[in-house]
Amino acid sequence: MIKIIEKKTILECENFYFNGSINKKLTRELLRDLNARFSNSDPDEILDWGFSFFGKKMVVGTGFGPSGILLLHRLVTKNIPATVFYLDTNILFEETYKLKDEIEELFGIEIVPVSTALSLDQQAREYGKELWKTNPDKCCEIRKVIPLKNYLADKKAWVTGIRRNQAATRHVTDIIEWDPVNYVVKINPLALWSNERVWDYIETHNLPYNPLHDFGYPTIGCVPCTNPVAAGEEERSGRWKNAKKIECGIHLPAQNFKNGTDQ
Repeated sequence: MIKIIEKKTILECENFYFNGSINKKLTRELLRDLNARFSNSDPDEILDWGFSFFGKKMVVGTGFGPSGILLLHRLVTKNIPATVFYLDTNILFEETYKLKDEIEELFGIEIVPVSTALSLDQQAREYGKELWKTNPDKCCEIRKVIPLKNYLADKKAWVTGIRRNQAATRHVTDIIEWDPVNYVVKINPLALWSNERVWDYIETHNLPYNPLHDFGYPTIGCVPCTNPVAAGEEERSGRWKNAKKIECGIHLPAQNFKNGTDQ
């Protein structure tokens, strides 16, 4: 049995008031103003704002892609002591785990693993073998969506490395969003960056990256659900090949946010 930890606390910040999906101060207008303010900002300014506003209740998630490594480099460079975490499904590539260790040593940080308590053997007994083949949405829910929700239950803001040009499902990503699923402010400092700009940064600063990127894997997730892509395809077209699925469910569009006055 997988238990979802319900968020019971009310988040109160200088300008924000959250209580489930009912918002009195976090309005569309405020989000629009914040996104306009940061539309030409570099990641440092956005990360500084997030940490000064939310403090240690702001956490940074990474899947160890180039965008995530860029953000971790900025955090360390700016000496912003935010907690960094990753979703460990226990079926990530060996190259990903090695990169995690390398990043921890290089940057002198600890990256917190966030996982389900359900082992792969238990999952197989309860839901059938290779659930990622028979029901990939359920597998993602168990191994990523629910663990993330539980981890964010006492947090106020979540920083990600997602970008608009990664997939059609992300074309409307804003720099600052309200996440109505996890009840946190979602901060995407690289939302407007291109893939080329990110890689230019990685190369300029000689930062490590997953070697699978050199073999046709622009985005890397779990072993059974990640394939190389052909030239010209979207970055995430290699995920869940032939399953009509390119998102695990943790980065659903946040534009379904509704202000309490709209309800």
